[in-house]
Amino acid sequence: MTTQSQLPAHTLRAAVVHGRMNRRAWLVTGALVVFQIINFADKAVIGLVADPAMRDLGLTAGEFGFIGSAFFFLFAIAAVAVGFLAGKVPTRWIILTMGISWAVLQFPMLFGGGAAVLLVTRILLGAAEGPATPISLQHVHGWFPAKERGLPSSLVAIGSTLGPIIAAPVLAWIIANPALGWRWAFGFLGIVGLLWSLCWLVVGRDGPYSHTARKRDEAAEPAPAEEPEPAPASEVRAGPGNSIADKADLLKIVPIRKVLGTRMFVAAVLAGAGCFWAQGFLTTWSPKYLASVVALPPEMIGLFSTFPWVLGALALLALGYGSRFLMRRGVTVRWALGALFGATLLCSGICFLLLPGLGGTPAVIVVTLGAGLAMTYPLAPTAVAFAVCSKQRAAVMATLTGLASMGGVIAPAMVGTLMDNAGYAPAPKGVRETAEMAAKLAEGMNSAFWMIGVYLIIVGVISILLLNPDRTAGRLQEKFVYNG
Repeated sequence: MTTQSQLPAHTLRAAVVHGRMNRRAWLVTGALVVFQIINFADKAVIGLVADPAMRDLGLTAGEFGFIGSAFFFLFAIAAVAVGFLAGKVPTRWIILTMGISWAVLQFPMLFGGGAAVLLVTRILLGAAEGPATPISLQHVHGWFPAKERGLPSSLVAIGSTLGPIIAAPVLAWIIANPALGWRWAFGFLGIVGLLWSLCWLVVGRDGPYSHTARKRDEAAEPAPAEEPEPAPASEVRAGPGNSIADKADLLKIVPIRKVLGTRMFVAAVLAGAGCFWAQGFLTTWSPKYLASVVALPPEMIGLFSTFPWVLGALALLALGYGSRFLMRRGVTVRWALGALFGATLLCSGICFLLLPGLGGTPAVIVVTLGAGLAMTYPLAPTAVAFAVCSKQRAAVMATLTGLASMGGVIAPAMVGTLMDNAGYAPAPKGVRETAEMAAKLAEGMNSAFWMIGVYLIIVGVISILLLNPDRTAGRLQEKFVYNG
């Protein structure tokens, strides 16, 4: 029987039983989960208001798709810029700034903004939310040793999927309520964002494993008398069975441009773009798909829209536990994270290929599987982060997220354009959509499903083969540190 003194450090049980640092670590992790919930609720709201907003603002499918894509116009630039800034500024302040910005940018639509205001606020909101995932992962990594980061990273990532799950039914009720309407969906998110920012001001701290940390007195275990020296590059070797998880916190700085040029990084970007495509579809067009193609009643759309996000949360939790289990037993990061991520995308692609031939309940099931499995993107930056030192992780993860987000730029506009090309036109306000228009909408969306299905299968295989931080870290350290 395990005694209190034998509890593994940095586990949830240890956090409850003893150790101030552990309690703080899991409290911060919980706050970041809520942070990500708000982040993805802000993304999902545009899809939930699609029908009333398109009718009230007089927008075509292509125009509304363009507004959906506009969210990602500055996403990449902001993600990369803030990622490099995080190497110098404590991430707690960056996170607070993001939280306040998200909240403030929701209110213009509440107070009567039109299509132009919606476009501008979505562009600015995308810039403010671009760094969210890499900065959140960087922050939570600062609270846990390397081999324990898989689970808290997955929990933070699960917040991304919980956002629509929790928010969709609430926002759908607000939108359908005659006393409130679709504009109050934005107002509600703004109020929630301000409340979270106030809480973060109280609980947010940088952890003892963060490169900006100067004190370790919050740790459950006594801090070492001296900081560990970086591992000699000759000891970080690229070989079978040699897991970089054992030395991830001892790596030396290498040129960022060399990291970005590795096959591992390129594979992660390509795979991430497929994940962002699925996110872009879910947040902009999924409710419309369920209403017109699957023919769900309005009161059920909010609930069914959450299904892919529920599956995504479960997949991230399972893969987080799985990677932790494997790495604790000496399995390399390549197989414990990279290969699992690639196999998940492979399954997602197969589902999207099957989707055009389905309707009704089978379509709901398969779109849930396809889009839900693509919600595992955070595993990619988590894996890549093992290949660089702590000071460079935020910059590398943010650059990866920024480049991968191009998939989110493409998805809404691509689907909207294909719908327009198929001859779809939204019904005027107060007029019910005809079966002919629903068929044209389905034709456009099915073309998009074929394309993304093939793409996800390809990048899934590439990820299995090339997403290998163990080998990449060894080569970077040997070539750019050990040899000068």
